Amino acid sequence: MASKLEFVEYATGQMEKAGTITYLKMFGEYGIYCDGKIVALICDDQLFVKPTEGGKKFIGKYKEAPPYPGAKPSLLIGEKIEDKKWLSELIKITYKELPEPKPKRKTKKGK
Repeated sequence: MASKLEFVEYATGQMEKAGTITYLKMFGEYGIYCDGKIVALICDDQLFVKPTEGGKKFIGKYKEAPPYPGAKPSLLIGEKIEDKKWLSELIKITYKELPEPKPKRKTKKGK
């Protein structure tokens, strides 16, 4: 089941204080970016934040689940999505601990 755009807009609005939050539709689901770095996924109208040590410590008792079959487990954010300040802080922590995205290689046309 694909996620609804309304849920994606709600979730990204809840984390807006973390930085510049954007989303990209991917195979019916969504990748969530903070300042250009992917920090979370939304699948089946559920928010999955990339796991980091700092994020796990911040949450305390956390639940991990794969966002889709075959994926690595991520931090499943349930009702805490409603706490805007808490979610923004989690996204900030996650952003700081994740590596910078690799630069995209330029491809030559015609080859």
